[in-house]
Amino acid sequence: MLLYEHPLSSYAQKVKIALREKGLKFDVETPNALGSGKAAGSFAAASPRSEVPALIDGDARIFDSTIILEYLEDKHPTPPLLPRDPMARAKARMIEEVCDTLYEAINWGLSEIRWFKRAEGAKAEEMRASAQRQTAELQAWLTDKLGDREWFNGDSFGWGDLAVVPYLNGSRGQGNLVPEGTKLAKWMERVNARPSVVATVKDITDMLQGGGMQMTDVAKMVEQGLFKREYRDHRLEWMIKVGGLEVITKGLDKDNIRFGPDFG
Repeated sequence: MLLYEHPLSSYAQKVKIALREKGLKFDVETPNALGSGKAAGSFAAASPRSEVPALIDGDARIFDSTIILEYLEDKHPTPPLLPRDPMARAKARMIEEVCDTLYEAINWGLSEIRWFKRAEGAKAEEMRASAQRQTAELQAWLTDKLGDREWFNGDSFGWGDLAVVPYLNGSRGQGNLVPEGTKLAKWMERVNARPSVVATVKDITDMLQGGGMQMTDVAKMVEQGLFKREYRDHRLEWMIKVGGLEVITKGLDKDNIRFGPDFG
């Protein structure tokens, strides 16, 4: 199997954790021109939205992290990542949906400010304050969903957990920490000790320490139009909700933001 990914992609992290939990061998590749909106070749053929992750498995070409997880669960049901009970399965999927849309948009938006310099000064502080409040609200919601259980998935680690950990780790990287001593903080200690998560976090560290394009360089690349972040659905909504409409209009004027590609 070949997984097109980027180590910083929370969506790709979910898939890598699942692959590792199932003991499946896979290679990884970060597509060329991923941030330019000009993806081509086998990656573009596998992912018509030119987004990671995309999985190549024999004749199968699968995009979208949730669909990839479903494929892996169907083809490699042991060990199972979804609980057997229909209600518990639905709960895990709903947790994933909230994290993939609401939580991802916050972390993504903070990266737009921190690394890509989309907003600065008072506007940036205003947007960061909104993100901090929203993050605390989501963490409270997740704490409620965890309850007294050891895992979001129920009796054992699974889908509900791998859907959460990339986003909470991402929040930690943005300075929005889970309060110490809480049930959610204790869950983070457990989940970050799992070999599948340790390896996935190491991928990030290796990338950041491995040379090449540094995060401090990306703002210049955006300004030059060489790197275009995709403003799709929940991300676009978040940016507007927190007062970043001028960020969008400026990006359109400078042609350094993009939307999904056409299928024609």
